[in-house]
Amino acid sequence: MALKSVLFPINKTKFKGLIHAETMSAMKLGSSIFAPSRLFSKTVVVFAQWENENSLLEFLQSNSFGKKLSKSWYLKLKFIRQWGSISHFDISKKQSEINNKNQSVVAVTLARMKYTEIPRFLRWGSPVEQLVRDHSGTTLSLASIRYPNLISTFSIWKSQKEMSEMVHGHTKMENPKRHSDAMKERNRKDFHFEFTTLRFLPISEHGIWNGKSNYLLNDITKL
Repeated sequence: MALKSVLFPINKTKFKGLIHAETMSAMKLGSSIFAPSRLFSKTVVVFAQWENENSLLEFLQSNSFGKKLSKSWYLKLKFIRQWGSISHFDISKKQSEINNKNQSVVAVTLARMKYTEIPRFLRWGSPVEQLVRDHSGTTLSLASIRYPNLISTFSIWKSQKEMSEMVHGHTKMENPKRHSDAMKERNRKDFHFEFTTLRFLPISEHGIWNGKSNYLLNDITKL
């Protein structure tokens, strides 16, 4: 089922209200470049944008794959801001600020890799993955891939403050500049055709992931 869903991903022409979706294979952040999970995982990650919640609910209730996803773990998210750009998704130009620095936030990155730069990207990206994976400010973090060249990361942060401190290297963790150093290297010579970082406020959490729920620590924005 996992292989089939990645080879034949959700197609927006078949579902009313779907703007775009990426169906990917999950990876463990910071795992070895040659680990089996880097090649393929039985765990599927779906990142989708819908015109409205009714369209999403119809998909989850009436489509066979949607029904399976509805029994998994997922978040509904509200877009806040974007850095960079990515095709296919309809990203609003209107961006918001979060006044409460202790508010939980969700970060998603999407990158379409330059094939010749993948080894270099992995060399610089793996230390950053480990930094995010081991950071006390995250409640859940993982990566995903869709061949030939789409790579994504997803992380839930207890607060925007802790995420911002990680990005700028202001953390007590060992080698705190891993993220900022990788960004400098990217600016020197880009790894990607396209790259974006998206920040969201979590609206609601559903289901169980690895036997656990409440990754938002009951801190859900009331909208």
